[in-house]
Amino acid sequence: MPVIALITWIVTALGGLYLLAIWLIEYDPDFQRAAATRLPVPVISGHVLFALGGLVVWLLYLITDKEVFAWSTIAILAFVATFGLTMAVRWIGVYRAGPIRAPAPLTTVPPPGAADQRDAWNPTDSWAASAAASAGRQGRPGELAVPPERHFPVSVVIAHGVFAVTTIVLVLLTVLGVGES
Repeated sequence: MPVIALITWIVTALGGLYLLAIWLIEYDPDFQRAAATRLPVPVISGHVLFALGGLVVWLLYLITDKEVFAWSTIAILAFVATFGLTMAVRWIGVYRAGPIRAPAPLTTVPPPGAADQRDAWNPTDSWAASAAASAGRQGRPGELAVPPERHFPVSVVIAHGVFAVTTIVLVLLTVLGVGES
């Protein structure tokens, strides 16, 4: 059973790293004014670091067979599960909520034919260039903004949770000595 727990933990970690990669790719601090993430960086970081640390401690238990590592793993998994449940509850709220409209840029597009005109505010640039520059990374007007965790595949989130619960149960049963012959 300890080796099966290790395998489920590794599968859980791979799913979690996939979700972390999606979150890191989609996370843009400049764009967060439009759609702020509901998963704070300290919670995500704590979840990942505790989970990987717990995996190392579990490996130490498997190698040395010392009880202190087994019980340490249980304590670490309590933190991992707390952070994971916190993120799951927050993700459900984001997943159920609809996208929000990005704020419109401060400048508006001038009437047709005014693109080559200069004014007191932009003596060297055209209207179109200044409007595009002011929009920056905020996106186009009317573009829908969503938090980065909205891009998580539901199947991966569910599989990550199921494997995490399975891992916790297997580790707990192993530490309590259930199923030993």
